[in-house]
Formats: sequence, C-alpha cells, structure tokens
Amino acid sequence: MYRATRNRVDTGESSTEPRTPAADEAPPPRRGWRRWAMDTRPLRIPAYRRLWSSTIVTAVGSQLTAVAVPKQIYDITGSSAWVGAASLAGLLPLIVFALWGGAVADSMDRRKLLLITNSGIAVTSVLFWLQAVSGLDSVAVLMVLLALQQAFWGLNSPARNASIARLVPEDQLPAANALGSTVMQTGQVMGPLLAGVLIPVIGLPELYLIDALALCVTVWAVYRLPSLPPLAAAVARRAGVREIAEGFRYISAHKVLLLSFLADIIAMVFGMPRALFPQLASETYASYDEGLALGLLFAAIPIGAVVGGLFSGAFSRARRHGWMVIGAVVAWGVAITGFGLSGSLWLAVVFLAAAGVADMVSMVFRGAILLSAATDEMRGRMQGVFTVVVAGGPRLADVLHGSAGSVFGARAAVAGGGLLVVVVMLALAFMVPALRRYRV
Repeated sequence: MYRATRNRVDTGESSTEPRTPAADEAPPPRRGWRRWAMDTRPLRIPAYRRLWSSTIVTAVGSQLTAVAVPKQIYDITGSSAWVGAASLAGLLPLIVFALWGGAVADSMDRRKLLLITNSGIAVTSVLFWLQAVSGLDSVAVLMVLLALQQAFWGLNSPARNASIARLVPEDQLPAANALGSTVMQTGQVMGPLLAGVLIPVIGLPELYLIDALALCVTVWAVYRLPSLPPLAAAVARRAGVREIAEGFRYISAHKVLLLSFLADIIAMVFGMPRALFPQLASETYASYDEGLALGLLFAAIPIGAVVGGLFSGAFSRARRHGWMVIGAVVAWGVAITGFGLSGSLWLAVVFLAAAGVADMVSMVFRGAILLSAATDEMRGRMQGVFTVVVAGGPRLADVLHGSAGSVFGARAAVAGGGLLVVVVMLALAFMVPALRRYRV
C-alpha cells in the first residue's frame, strides 16, 4: 500500500529548529453539521495564519490587476487579439520562472524568497499605476510589465505552496489547502465584481495602486514568518538546469506524483470549456440576456469551488487521497458533460457549480499529495511544475475547445470533452494503480 512519508514540521516562531505542533491541537471529533464545515485548525498555528492572511489580501488585489491590464489594452487598441497576445506574453515567463523558482525554493530560505518576490510584484504594480496615470498608452510597455509580473509570480508560487508543509502537520494539509484555495477562488469571484464597480467611480489606474498597497500588507505578513531554510540535506544545493531536470526525474520515478499532475491535465485540457462561454451565451442561451448568461457562466465554477471549500470539513478525515482525486476528476467530467447537454441556462449554471465543487476537491487532495509524498528538498520543484500545469492546462483547453467548437458545435464539444475526462481518468486509474492505492 502506497503511504505518504512524514516530514518534520515547522510551525512556531523559531527560525532554527523545526517543531511538530502540540498534540492538543487535534480536537475531538466534530458532530452534526460541523463535521462538514470548513476545518480551521491550521489557523491556530501563528505562522500558517500569517501566510494565509497575506493570501486574503492579495486574492482580491491581484484580480483587480488581472481585470485592469486587458481592459487597458482593449481601450488602447480596440482589439481582442491584442488582449489574447498579452495573455500569451505573460505565459512564457510564468512557465520558465515557475520551473526555475521551484529549484530556487529548494536551495534558499523560502521566507527570504517570498519577501523578494512579493516586493517585486508590488513594484510592478506601482509601475503599472505610473504608466496608467501618465497616459503613456503603450501596449509594449504593458506587455513588458505583465511579463515581469508573471516572472515574479512564477518565482513566488512554488515557495509559497512548498512552505505549507513546514508550517502545518501532515494530517492538516488538506484543511490548509482548502483554506487557501477557498480564499483564492473567492478572490476570483469578488475581484472582477469589485473592479467593475470601482472603474466608473475611481478610474482604472487606481486599481493598480490598490493592488500595490495590498501587496505591502502581504510583504509585512511574510516578514513575520519564521525562517524556512533548506533542511540539512539540501543546504549546498544550487538552482540551475541540472536541478530542474532532477525534479522531472523525481516525478518520473514517483508514479503517484506523476499521476497527480496527469489527473489535472486530463481534467483541464479535455474538460475546461471557458473558451466556448461567449459562443454558448450568444447562441445556446440567446433567449436570456447575453451579458447575464456570460457573467453567470464565468462565475459559476469559482462560486461552486467556494461552496465546496466552505463545506470541506470532511476533507481532513479522508485518508485515501488518491481515490479522492480520481473521484473528483470523474465528477468534474460528469458535471461538464451535463453542462454541455443543458439547454437551460440555470441548469447549466448548476452543472458548472457542481464542477467547481469537484475542482475544489481535486485541488485540495492533489496539493496534499504533492506536499506529503515529496521530500522537503524536492517540494519547491514539485510546486514549480504544479504552477506550470495549473497555468498551462486551461490555456491548452482554450485552443482545443475553440477548435472543436468551430467544427462540431459548442455543446457537442463541451459534452464530448466531459466524456473524455471520465473515460481517460478511469482508464488511467485502472491501468496504473499507484494513485488509487495512495493513502496517508
């Protein structure tokens, strides 16, 4: 039976000795509805609470910039093609620096790396604000700043995610991941809504400034974290191409890690239909207001994920993490298939929200597997690959679904993609048993 290996846990204020949380942090079993409510035990750990609180601030602030950049580019050019080009301009630096950032996170104090990269992201937000208030109106400058911001984010994300396993005990990893994922999904819902309200009131440039100020709060929270240096075995490690390649060899040698990445690729590439939302809003749901339909389609999955996070109390009791990932990906595929077959907008929203719940479960347990199955000296690189998969999968899906939708029609492409998710995931789980055997 595949079981996770325990790693020492750092939870306190000391910067020298990793310490395991006190045994009295394990509460008596929760009963009634509280069994399903979000498990907040990780928030009792001061260091994790600071890391999580910094995520709350930036979850909304980062979405303000995510809305402001394409809006400003469209205002300058009047072209959606330029908006798409800007998205691609940010993707390559994200991929490159996430892979390198994973190696860096395994070779230096992760707290120091978080301080550097969060400060860098804050500086780019200030530069975004300066070019906006100056009326520069340069798409080239915007794309360079976006590439720089995504490079810093690529360096930041592996270190942030890899730090969690040093801050909370292993049995609380699913709860910690649920807390973080719920905040991020909430930001994806509230951030764009807030941006839509604020732009007519205070103007677009101020969105960048709000994000920069929010990042200052994040830098302060990270500053108060304990030091997170490499453990003894990794002190002399470099951060170069050889170390990045070593991370990929580590993945190939540990099937459960490889399968956790493949599960997300299967779900996102075959089953993320967001590229078809505008066509569906215009054609399939033409009897509804097109703007309303489009907004509901884009909001439904994040809303479902937030609901799943709020009722994630059962996650902490699950031990068969592999089966949870398999079940969540299959449920995602079934929900996407139902969405594709839905002629009613409201039924479509229900199916997409159900898909969001499944996606939350998948995110939580894939993240827990990466943190518990990998040793500490490899966690940064595992999180770097995870960042690339999460960022790249939906973009590949946009190309695949956009092409399939133009050939077979939007609804057929969506339903077919959902069925592919179910079939391929079940086939993979059957042929390679490592994931379904994995438990903690």
